[in-house]
Amino acid sequence: QVQLIESGGGLVQAGGSLRLSCLASPRTLNNYHVGWFRQAPGKEQEFVAAVLWSGSRTYYADSVKGRFTISRDNAKNTVYLQMNSLKPEDTAVYYCAAVRSGETFYYTDKYKYDRWGQGTQVTVSS
Repeated sequence: QVQLIESGGGLVQAGGSLRLSCLASPRTLNNYHVGWFRQAPGKEQEFVAAVLWSGSRTYYADSVKGRFTISRDNAKNTVYLQMNSLKPEDTAVYYCAAVRSGETFYYTDKYKYDRWGQGTQVTVSS
């Protein structure tokens, strides 16, 4: 059973940067596609970014394209979300999620992921 543990959230000023990490334990993430989602207070959970199991393709929501970068280090069982040029509207709880590779990857559909972390809070002050 793969468990996901997020870290790296915190409080940052607008324009600043944070890097989130999603660690898989105890098993490897090597055969899993991974996505990041976020949920702001009073809003629906939304897709942020995703990466194929191989790292060969990445996907982004329009709202973060050019500012956020998703990457993975399979040797470390970790997926990262580098967030630059942060805005107050990026404030949310960020979740990583995973789904085993092998079928079509509906990366924006949260219901297609079957492993979720507990979330990490990101707060961007203006």
